[in-house]
Amino acid sequence: MAASAAARQRFSWGFAAVMLAVGLLHSMSELQQYRAGGGQHPWEPFLWELSSTLLTALLAPLIYRLHARSRRQQGWLPSLGLHLAGALGYTLLHVTGMFGLRFAVYAVAGVSYEPGHPADILLYEAGKDLVSYGFIVGLCHGLQLHEASRQREQDLLRLQTELAEARLNRLAEQIQPHFLFNTLNLISSVMYEDVPRADRIVCDLATLLRQALTAQENSRHTLAAELALVRPYLAIMQARFGERLQVQVDVEEAASVCLLPSLLLIAPVENAITHDVAHSAGLVQVRVSAAVREGRLCLQVANSGRAPERSERPGSVGLSNTRERLRVLYGDAARVRLSADGAGGSLLEIELPEQRA
Repeated sequence: MAASAAARQRFSWGFAAVMLAVGLLHSMSELQQYRAGGGQHPWEPFLWELSSTLLTALLAPLIYRLHARSRRQQGWLPSLGLHLAGALGYTLLHVTGMFGLRFAVYAVAGVSYEPGHPADILLYEAGKDLVSYGFIVGLCHGLQLHEASRQREQDLLRLQTELAEARLNRLAEQIQPHFLFNTLNLISSVMYEDVPRADRIVCDLATLLRQALTAQENSRHTLAAELALVRPYLAIMQARFGERLQVQVDVEEAASVCLLPSLLLIAPVENAITHDVAHSAGLVQVRVSAAVREGRLCLQVANSGRAPERSERPGSVGLSNTRERLRVLYGDAARVRLSADGAGGSLLEIELPEQRA
């Protein structure tokens, strides 16, 4: 709304400047003829032309509204009748206001003013005003077509935004049951073997669910809030795998305040453990890092389990959802890449524009 008001204000000032320039140009032209005819008061041509221009500028907004109303008429006859009435009204108001202003200025200046018989003046000015009215209607039509086109673009953008938000919500709803079911299965497998460990996992799960519910309230939150969701999940996984799983979280302070889609990191972290750590017999290191580089938030999830054979893990719902969410939200400005890290493990890289809370 503020942007629209500012645009209207800029247009109003531009319109006033154009009308003043037109009035001055006509005045300078009239001044040459006035001097050639032996005129004694050089301000008279300026009064004549500027009074006409001023009244035209004041009446133009009314013509704009009248033309907008005529476009809503059914059929061309009502529209034509509306414009004929408008042209007559414009002529009467323009002539009356223009000569009223002139008579007032002449009276103040103490100079006699005899423009001629009123009927002759009205007939003479009516011819010029009809041309002016048609020209103004043409300009109004062009402006209204431009405004209608701009409004259609805004409506289309709004619909696209609403569609994107709906798709994001659907994808987020798919992710949450995905990692919750896996976590519950983990608790089920541990609770009969080690009760204290199962108790710690339940506590971490309570924290995880609390953070997940908080994340549900917003489509985006800070990286710090996302890590508050990831850390209890990693704690659960460490409780399951013990010393065989080593976790490292390395996040720059500047990155922790950046905004990102809620639940963006939990799925890649879960995939790194489910698809790599769970299938490895030896020690596995999982490292989550985040940094800001040249206006972009760079996230990495690396693990030393095994290198991926292709850019998509077979059956990986989380990674495909991550790609889709970022595509819908950021388009080509976001990037997701899964590759081998060169040391036998895998590396998932996510880049998106830096946006701060």
